[in-house]
Amino acid sequence: MGYAVAAPDVVDLLNRVRQPFNVNSLALAAANAAMDDHEFLHKSYEQNQRGMAQILDGLGRMGLSYIEPHGNFVTFAVADAAQVNARLLQLGVIVRPIAGYGLPNHLRVTIGLDVENSRFLEALTVALLD
Repeated sequence: MGYAVAAPDVVDLLNRVRQPFNVNSLALAAANAAMDDHEFLHKSYEQNQRGMAQILDGLGRMGLSYIEPHGNFVTFAVADAAQVNARLLQLGVIVRPIAGYGLPNHLRVTIGLDVENSRFLEALTVALLD
């Protein structure tokens, strides 16, 4: 979930260029309820902090640069993003190519649970060797 606080004319422009398949009303209701669950929010925040450190440490060990993260994902650079993405898909790991955003040599990975982050880092190591 995400949100924007903006003037009505800016919101109008954002709605014109936003990606399709926004969340449905049930997902919005669940997100709204989660905002009142302070224990869940705290645990989610802590998990994201641990996962972020795990991913950044792994990328650092691989010598990969990244854009300083401030959310629940990391954008990182690789020599051939399309090839690395294809190899990751073959290995069962999905990341987001972001060439369409003007970053053709970057991929974006969402922070997950410790085991998911480990799986991503292991697969990325293999994908970079191919």
